[in-house]
Amino acid sequence: MELKAGLSAIVTGGASGIGKALCLALAQKGIFVTVADLSEKGKEVAFLIEKENAKLPSKLQVPSAIFVKCDVTDANDLAAAFNKHLEVYGGLDICINNAGIATPLLFHKDKTDGSGTWKRTINVNLTAVVDCTRIAIEIMRARKKPGVIINMGSASGLYPMYADPIYSGTKGGVVLFTRSLAPLKREGIRVNVLCPEFVQSELAMMINPRIIDAVGGFLSMEEVVNGALELIKDESKAGACLWITKRRGMEYWPSKSVEGKYKLNQYKSRRSQYTTTSDIIVPDTFKKIIVHTLDHNFRSATRVVQTHLKLPIKPENAVVKIIYAGVNASDVNFSSGRYFEGKNNETAARLPLDAGFEAVGIIAAVGDSVHLKVGTPVAFMTFGSYAEFSVIPAKHLLPVPRPDAEVVAMLTSGLTASIALEKAGQMENGKVVLVTAAAGGTGQFAVQLAKLAGNKVVATCGGADKASLLRSLGADRVIDYKKENIKDVLMKEYPKGIDIIYESVGGDMFNICLNALAVYGRFIVIGMISQYQGNNGWQPLKYPGLCEKLLAKSQTVAGFFLIHYAHLWQEHLDKLFDLYSTGKLKVAVDPKRFNGLDSVADAVEHLHSGKSLGKVVVCVDPQFSKTMAKL
Repeated sequence: MELKAGLSAIVTGGASGIGKALCLALAQKGIFVTVADLSEKGKEVAFLIEKENAKLPSKLQVPSAIFVKCDVTDANDLAAAFNKHLEVYGGLDICINNAGIATPLLFHKDKTDGSGTWKRTINVNLTAVVDCTRIAIEIMRARKKPGVIINMGSASGLYPMYADPIYSGTKGGVVLFTRSLAPLKREGIRVNVLCPEFVQSELAMMINPRIIDAVGGFLSMEEVVNGALELIKDESKAGACLWITKRRGMEYWPSKSVEGKYKLNQYKSRRSQYTTTSDIIVPDTFKKIIVHTLDHNFRSATRVVQTHLKLPIKPENAVVKIIYAGVNASDVNFSSGRYFEGKNNETAARLPLDAGFEAVGIIAAVGDSVHLKVGTPVAFMTFGSYAEFSVIPAKHLLPVPRPDAEVVAMLTSGLTASIALEKAGQMENGKVVLVTAAAGGTGQFAVQLAKLAGNKVVATCGGADKASLLRSLGADRVIDYKKENIKDVLMKEYPKGIDIIYESVGGDMFNICLNALAVYGRFIVIGMISQYQGNNGWQPLKYPGLCEKLLAKSQTVAGFFLIHYAHLWQEHLDKLFDLYSTGKLKVAVDPKRFNGLDSVADAVEHLHSGKSLGKVVVCVDPQFSKTMAKL
């Protein structure tokens, strides 16, 4: 819904706190506001709006705001408040059910019948929200005009607040009540719920300050207001729950992976073993890249071969038509056999190996017990992505909105940055974060995620184009090692050291970064690309004195290997795509185009040349990708 002058809104609990802030924000857009509250302070809010609007030239015949004294637990008061709003403004476009109270005494310690304490909390926080929503729906239906209802939930409705279980329970009820109203969108009525963490208000003053500190402090009122306005404006949001925290910003809850665990599936008939989509012909044979001999030189180690598609499809498997495959520095480690246990001759016995780590595509056929639909866009991170088709256990498939090159970048590269910074780096806000090889596939994500978390970001790269990209991504300080000495810059500009280092280069860069690490600093090792190439392949280096350095400054060096965090892939992939789709995250794909499996070796060498910019991808089927782009 476009927020424009002439619309009208009613806000319960509008006399103070979040309600007052929402009334003022809506009024600034030229929206008529009814401030409904039991407190007489609501008069002050309406007066303030009228006073501000009086400064503007206007031909309006109605007041820009009115106050209605209203106990939301009283059915007569509620009816009177909505009727007054209709009498003055003639319609209802926005209803914000914000009134809420806390419980002053734990219910099991209450010696009364709870009428004046916990029962009233239930009536104000939950029953009244249901009543207000019901009345608003009736009004919007009667006038056959689109409308938006925002119910005020709380982060304590998503996870327990032990200090006030009644409050937490009512807010949890508001969340599920609201999400269950998503089908009303068909009638033009969108009902959403906003769940902020702690906001500085009279209600929040009852919370133990240690709890507030533990979650990073209070949210600003502006952040909460922006969340409400987003839910009103975004026409795609119905039955949506927007969670706002100091630590993670705005995100929709639950994630798609969690939602997928309880959503009902449309079970297919068991009469046929598998179904196919008419858009994709599943062939008898297809091309793929295999490692035929162990060699750190990817081109020498691999070749394109024709292989048969094994039919019938096993019940738990799916056939994926691959559209884009991602290129990774570790492709050369895979082709040299370093990712397999045992001696080199034992690894050689496994040959041939299916090459490639990640891809996106379309499900072309499914086995009998697979509940993902044919035609569903999916991503996967298993061996064998350098292929035209792949038969994959359905449990390894990650549903995605579109099978685009940008989504490929979010897989190994994006997930490594997102999960490593959170788990290995234990990233907070207000820190200095250094990202090496920052203009590469994973570096670009680390820069932006660290910045979005409220940190100062230092990024290293080699070349003017890369430096320009990093500035556009929000890096606070870009060090182009072709123009500046990284060691000198770090010593001069960051004498107290770097709090978190996201390192993928290895070799000399590892030593430079380690020496720049601050007291209590955390050093995340996600790779060592400078050591992967060479006449003899990956050569491990020695770092004498490493233990002494770490001990002297209470520092931590943490290794990170994405495969160990598979249980978090879908959650973090959903988060990355949400950030990307809302414009908060940019995804840089290398401008050099690689089409078809024959170009994979060129793409791998391009990545290792140091000339790549962003994520290097291969379009496995350019013709099909053009067809998808038109959808």
